[in-house]
Amino acid sequence: MRETESAIWVEITKTRGSAPRDAGTVMKVTPTESKGTIGGGALEFAAIAKARTLLAQGIVEQTETIPLGPNLGQCCGGAVTLRYSSKGRRSEAPQPATQLRNLPDRPLSLWVWGAGHVGRAVVDASPPAAFDITWIDAAPERFPPHIPAHVRKTPASDMPLLAARAPAKIHHLIFTYSHEIDLGLCAALLKRDAASIGLIGSKTKRARFFKRLRQMNHDPSPIICPIGDKSLGKHPDQIAHGALHALLSATKSKALT
Repeated sequence: MRETESAIWVEITKTRGSAPRDAGTVMKVTPTESKGTIGGGALEFAAIAKARTLLAQGIVEQTETIPLGPNLGQCCGGAVTLRYSSKGRRSEAPQPATQLRNLPDRPLSLWVWGAGHVGRAVVDASPPAAFDITWIDAAPERFPPHIPAHVRKTPASDMPLLAARAPAKIHHLIFTYSHEIDLGLCAALLKRDAASIGLIGSKTKRARFFKRLRQMNHDPSPIICPIGDKSLGKHPDQIAHGALHALLSATKSKALT
């Protein structure tokens, strides 16, 4: 069987409002694996399941528009149109990231919440001289098979519970597969005197999270959301580089004051 007959390419053809990736983003799905990402989380999970259903049914072309709202447990507030096709497509490769600068005199303690595409990109982009990383997700199988030596893999079935016991003065970057888990982590970490809390998301997600956190009697102002540098793009590598550069720059500035 030819490759184009055993895979479905999922392409974002249109976005409205806030969306995790831009039009033109492509993900390849086979019966056993996926390559690339259309934004992770519930949207990507649903798209992979749909693509595999189409493969099993022998359907080679279909389009759907998905609202990124409560039905997916997401706060983006926009919508994406997806094209499922057996004809191969390529996503534009991201521009190579520049080398991270402002490295600290000793590694920063950083807890990375989530082992999806962005979490993996952050770990891959983190030099051992700059970061001592604790990497957390819900189960061991969510992590890649090879973990760098400066990274401690930490499966935790209840991530907000672990966050409630986190040491003080630790930096945190949050990008799990669930907005509800993200919210629980924010609520827990706001009580832990964190050095910094970075949360992946759109301005819509930020507004909704901050409103809910205030209703829970938390002050959400320490949370940095969105993270990264919007001008770099939405590819996981670009988000990772922007978030780590901002963290290193902010830490260096504090050290000089």
